[in-house]
Amino acid sequence: MSFSEEFELLLRARYPLIYIPTQEEERVEAAIAQSARQQGNRSVYIWDFVDGYQGNPNDVGFGKRNPLQALELIEKVPTTVAAIFILRDFHRFLEDVSVARKLKNLTRSLKSQPKNIVILSPQLTVPDDLSETLTVVEFPLPAGAEIRTEIQRLMGATGQSLEARTLDDLVRSCQGLSMERIRRVLSRAIATHGELRPQDVDLILEEKRQTIRQTQILDFYPTTANMTDIGGLDNLKDWLVRRGGSFSERARQYGLPHPRGLLLVGIQGTGKSLTAKAIAHHWHLPLLRLDVGRLFAGLVGESESRTRQMIQLSEALAPCILWIDEIDKAFAGVDSRGDAGTTSRVFGTFITWMAEKTSPVFVVATANNIQALPPEMLRKGRFDEIFFVGLPTQEERKAIFGVHLERLRPHILKTFDLERLAYETPDFSGAEIEQMIVEAMHTGFSQNRDFTTEDILEAASQLIPLARTAQGQIEQLQDWAASGKARLASKYTPLSTRIQQQIQHPES
Repeated sequence: MSFSEEFELLLRARYPLIYIPTQEEERVEAAIAQSARQQGNRSVYIWDFVDGYQGNPNDVGFGKRNPLQALELIEKVPTTVAAIFILRDFHRFLEDVSVARKLKNLTRSLKSQPKNIVILSPQLTVPDDLSETLTVVEFPLPAGAEIRTEIQRLMGATGQSLEARTLDDLVRSCQGLSMERIRRVLSRAIATHGELRPQDVDLILEEKRQTIRQTQILDFYPTTANMTDIGGLDNLKDWLVRRGGSFSERARQYGLPHPRGLLLVGIQGTGKSLTAKAIAHHWHLPLLRLDVGRLFAGLVGESESRTRQMIQLSEALAPCILWIDEIDKAFAGVDSRGDAGTTSRVFGTFITWMAEKTSPVFVVATANNIQALPPEMLRKGRFDEIFFVGLPTQEERKAIFGVHLERLRPHILKTFDLERLAYETPDFSGAEIEQMIVEAMHTGFSQNRDFTTEDILEAASQLIPLARTAQGQIEQLQDWAASGKARLASKYTPLSTRIQQQIQHPES
């Protein structure tokens, strides 16, 4: 159901108090005015704290700097007059006992009158004593059709025409921005060049990064990582390559649903985060990084509001990759947290969206401690697949050494003994391999020469891998993966010592 359809239904049902959280005041007021015309040309009264009521000549300035007086006007309008009263930024006054009481009294009388109060606010803050009185209606960001109409209007004003493909690219790049920001960035492009050009997509993307940065919830994460930058993990890479075209229109015509997401579970430093970046680059989709900790705020109801804002923004930017790093730390012990149920509500909203979403938002979540994740997160339907990313095998270590050394020293790559390096570094993760190469570079740089295989091996002898310092936790993870609860990201993943012993001595 669209916003207009839902709003008009509430008008007909005589819902007295409607709350619309949105930053797009001008656009939502235009939509309300359109709905008012559809509903028998209802009168629309608009109030704000500085100027009072506007629009109606008889009431201009009434209620200026007086929110209680603004509510009194609603009673003065005849009971038979169908009207909508828009109160801008009125959320700031809802904690006032006289304002809250007045609203409650009004909602009783308005149930039998064709009048509706609409509170516009940039954020959702509902006091507990008004939670049963208010009805919250989400106002979505502009959809593709609305953006296309606006771009065509601007082109008509400049007498310009665009190729269909360029227009599609501009529309897609504008998704996720408010209409005001879209107008601003497109006007800037026209002012710069005198017209809209295909290169203006980069300008729009920069505006999008700025918008996302201001939400302080999501980060627009630029990435240049390729699948070839990942050493090993062949099963996982094959799975991803097969789904590379799943967001295309051809896939929809074939009947394929949008891929839902991927949970990467495994040992720290084994390439889970790198994989998330490589997916976005390989699929040519924007990468949004969610820090789940940012969803939680101090005010009552604000955490849930931020969660809804994150979902709305992600869906507006779709198709996209939503990367959630270390999700196990965010939702560990959901039921036992003493935060009045805020974490449980945020978690519930999040996993319900994951299960029911129809938008092409591909969620890539990473976790180091599978035991900390609530069982609901692992249920089929949340993710398309759960992959276990273990310590690299000897062949994979050779590939990882090759990736790093080819990037750092492509002209002398053949001088490094990759076979020996891989053989001499059992139990080392990809991140630890990268660190030992950096340490070897420091050695060579301090002696005014290039680093060698021997320098890397010397660095390896000084580095204690996580597989030894956290052996118990890693063996537990490997046992969990070996029990068939996740697909293996590698063609072959080393088993824990305990499992190897059980295979060799089954009678024990």
